[in-house]
Amino acid sequence: MADYKTIHGVNLRDYTTDPDTLIEGQVWYDKTNKVVQFFHNNVTTAGSWRTGNNLTSGRSELAGAGTQTSALMFGGTPNTGKTESYDGVSYSEVADLNTGRNGLGGAGASNTSALAFGGGAPADSDNKNETESWNGSNWTEVNNLNTARAMIGDAGNATAALGFAGTVSPNQQCESWNGTSWTEVGDLNTARYLLAGSGTYTSTLAYGGTPGSGATGSGNTESWNGSAWTTGADLNAGRYNWGGIGTSNTLALAAGGYTGTANTANAELWNGSSWAEQNNISNAGNGMGGAGTTTSGLISGRQPSSGTEEWAGAGVAVNAWATGNSFNTAAASAANRGNGTQGTQTAALATGGGTPAIDDVESYNGSTWTEIADLNVAKYSHISIGTNTATLVVGGNTGTAALKTNESWNGSAWTEVGDMNETKSTGTGTGTATAGLAVGGTPTPTNANCEIWDGSSWTEVANLNSGRYALNGAGTSTDGLVFAGSPEPAGVALTELWNGTAWTEVGDLNAARLQMAGAGTSTSAAIAFGGLNAANYRAFTEDWNGASWTEVGDLNTARFAHGSAGSYTSALAYGGSIPGGNTQTSEEWSGSSIASNVLTD
Repeated sequence: MADYKTIHGVNLRDYTTDPDTLIEGQVWYDKTNKVVQFFHNNVTTAGSWRTGNNLTSGRSELAGAGTQTSALMFGGTPNTGKTESYDGVSYSEVADLNTGRNGLGGAGASNTSALAFGGGAPADSDNKNETESWNGSNWTEVNNLNTARAMIGDAGNATAALGFAGTVSPNQQCESWNGTSWTEVGDLNTARYLLAGSGTYTSTLAYGGTPGSGATGSGNTESWNGSAWTTGADLNAGRYNWGGIGTSNTLALAAGGYTGTANTANAELWNGSSWAEQNNISNAGNGMGGAGTTTSGLISGRQPSSGTEEWAGAGVAVNAWATGNSFNTAAASAANRGNGTQGTQTAALATGGGTPAIDDVESYNGSTWTEIADLNVAKYSHISIGTNTATLVVGGNTGTAALKTNESWNGSAWTEVGDMNETKSTGTGTGTATAGLAVGGTPTPTNANCEIWDGSSWTEVANLNSGRYALNGAGTSTDGLVFAGSPEPAGVALTELWNGTAWTEVGDLNAARLQMAGAGTSTSAAIAFGGLNAANYRAFTEDWNGASWTEVGDLNTARFAHGSAGSYTSALAYGGSIPGGNTQTSEEWSGSSIASNVLTD
């Protein structure tokens, strides 16, 4: 296949703005920013490990929780309660566990929310059932496991976890944590301990381990669906006492371990049906703690060193959606979880929903959803703008009445703030929690009203050219883009641009629809995805380049009335209505991008 150089030559063209039509491999000089830019639109080919900073205290057989940039490592051998927090750059010591131990289980969404359970102290034969909860500053003792055990498998977060197998007879027992207590659930098919676990409490992978002292490492793999374990394909290299990373029973990474005769550096990636060998970790070892996802994870500690290695995953397709984790709220309440952008792909917020209306709020860290403080008023079809630590929820519907009231999130609590001038349900918004724009929506199907928020009060501004509801948007309060919407059943393809003063009609979407979602931080780069057209669920994704829309990769699951977060290159779609009902699932978008290098000569 011919490349860009062959077709277009080697001369470097000057542009004041990005070219309208980009070609893979295209290079140009950006006169405005004084950088050389190039366009790439391909697939990463190989995952890789890089060295991170060491633990402050070397140890093995420890537990891990969180993400690559927000991790917690705790316990370990030599027997200790030491806890360390990782910020993506370095570890720092924080408050110790109340009960020091090794071979314990760990679950959690970040370095501020985790669960520690089981373990052994001072020797492996002294099994523990103690469970402790981490709140970001200290550990608190909570209800114990039903059966004491060490060298336990683990998955989940601080409020919904799974602990399985370990040094207990028989070595198959499994318990589920609901945030308050442990309940015995279905046993593993194969007895073992020193195994690894990945995923959530209802979507778990258990892999590797050993049936007993001196035995060869096992390659056995089992998948948990919330009620039963199913045996799947074995690891290529059997082993035990290692680091496991992953978000579900279809995405996991195994790293290092002990084969029964020697430490190994082997790493393997699970795709839901089989294991594939990846680039090895730098140093063979066993007893590591793991955290993060199969595209962004880390392992820390090991015998014989205290090292940390960070994983940059492989095979991430651009202009494509990948399945993310489901949130916790019941599927019947998954639709209408906020219209507008609520954070980024790795730091998002899902608010309210219905019908019937709920007040549930969940936070996403790039791998798992965690329930946080509820809204003051249960609502759906509201507007949500901002970040996961500073969000404004605007208007909405309680099920009996449309609202003009608003709530503000400061990262820990919701506060009611100034009312709008008009009620607004099924509208959209752009901007932030302190500088936002609320657009369209009911009380009438052709409502064109727009209001701007300055952090304390609302002011009516210029109306849309085409009033509508069930629309969506991207951008800021002074540089906004809105698209699609009513009338039913087909929706419209209309797109309008806001410059802080007035609305201008610009290029239409390729596919008319309503109740879709969007993401983007400016009017020159946005995506629109999903929606409803003539009672048909849509998976279409379209990319806005500042002048026109282009169809790109479809959602894996067609949906409407879903939530969204992020940018045109890194977005999140979650919840919504799908054929047959509502869904808790989420999808992550990896878009094509423009890369820049400073011109040095």
